[in-house]
Amino acid sequence: MSDKKTKKSSQNSSGKTSGKKSDERNLKKKEKRELKVWQKILKVVLCILAIPVLVVVGFFVWATVNEYRPAPVEKVEIDTTEGTGKKLSKGDSLTVVTWNMGYGALGDNADFFMDGGTSVMTAVPERVDVNIAGFMGFLAGMNPDITFIQEIDRNSKRSYNQDEATKIQGDIPILLKSVNEEDPDYNGYVMTFAYNFNAKFVPYPVGDPIGKVESGLAIYSKYEVEDSERISLPCPYSWPVKTCNLKRCLLVNRTPVYDSEGNDTGKELVSVNLHLEAYDNGEGKIAQTKQLREFLQEEYNKGNYVIAGGDFNQTFSNVDLSPYPVHEEIQDVWKPGTIDVSEIGDDFECLMDNSVPTCRSLDKAYNSAPDKSDFQFYMLDGFIVSKNIKVDDIHTQNTFFAPSDHNPVLINITLE
Repeated sequence: MSDKKTKKSSQNSSGKTSGKKSDERNLKKKEKRELKVWQKILKVVLCILAIPVLVVVGFFVWATVNEYRPAPVEKVEIDTTEGTGKKLSKGDSLTVVTWNMGYGALGDNADFFMDGGTSVMTAVPERVDVNIAGFMGFLAGMNPDITFIQEIDRNSKRSYNQDEATKIQGDIPILLKSVNEEDPDYNGYVMTFAYNFNAKFVPYPVGDPIGKVESGLAIYSKYEVEDSERISLPCPYSWPVKTCNLKRCLLVNRTPVYDSEGNDTGKELVSVNLHLEAYDNGEGKIAQTKQLREFLQEEYNKGNYVIAGGDFNQTFSNVDLSPYPVHEEIQDVWKPGTIDVSEIGDDFECLMDNSVPTCRSLDKAYNSAPDKSDFQFYMLDGFIVSKNIKVDDIHTQNTFFAPSDHNPVLINITLE
């Protein structure tokens, strides 16, 4: 009897142990299945998180490979499609205009996100056409012998891929045909162009990117151009920002100067178009201005006539800014630096005309603003002229910012 009970008890104990082990195995299997599920979920989550990282990394690899990397000095094509220009002689008087055309999309209707506004695309296609037509209308009225243009697009998303440089080159002779026919020496316009912004895709701002930009500086001249160069200026940005950013430069034209008998004097009129840094911390503008100053002095020391004009994105220290006080109430108001004119040297004059501002803020549209005094106005555009050139007059043309956020500046000079 005792043996039977013991055997039965042993069987019961064995069954319980076996059942317990079975439960443990099932639990482990369940845990393994759950672990595999969580592992799969984790992999999916990591893959999802990795996608934007890979996209960003992939983009900057692509942007680095396709980055615009101009040489320190490059020859520029001299486009004589509309003529080879006339000869320039000592004693000649000529009119030079500088104008930042705002790529045809920063007219009086525009605000811009980098200047306190909200817009990235600042004009519809029809408005770009209106701005360019207005720009050329004002230009024809001034009838310059040499024109410096900044922010002129050739194939950019922001201006609907128009080749503005070629369009202006073809239209100026037509607009000024009757005037030019009165000049027996007239021989068309010479165009030179240099890129300072050449990016296949600008990813900023995220969600509504600027996209492709091909833009730069252009000079249109009624005088012959013997040589033209693009001279790179220091870039204040590091990787990866610089891959899709501006590469500032000087566009330099050289025009031979003749005497009254038509003989080459060996001297040149050196025309320099520029657009210096805007949105850096200040170091870029300082370095670029230093290189500009050294270049101008070197050319003057050769005996050449030198005129540099454009958008300095700074104000000359000899300009009275009291008519245009800083509006601190404007959110993120941009404040330009100052060029100390004494550092440019005694061989040059730094000239701006403050009778009207050369630039306005883009925090809101200008044409619909009831009070124009609410805008921040700037003095950014002007000229640096060597002392062997007589300055007869300089004035800022008031366009009421209709075709651009900048006004043109006109200077009348005589080669002494």
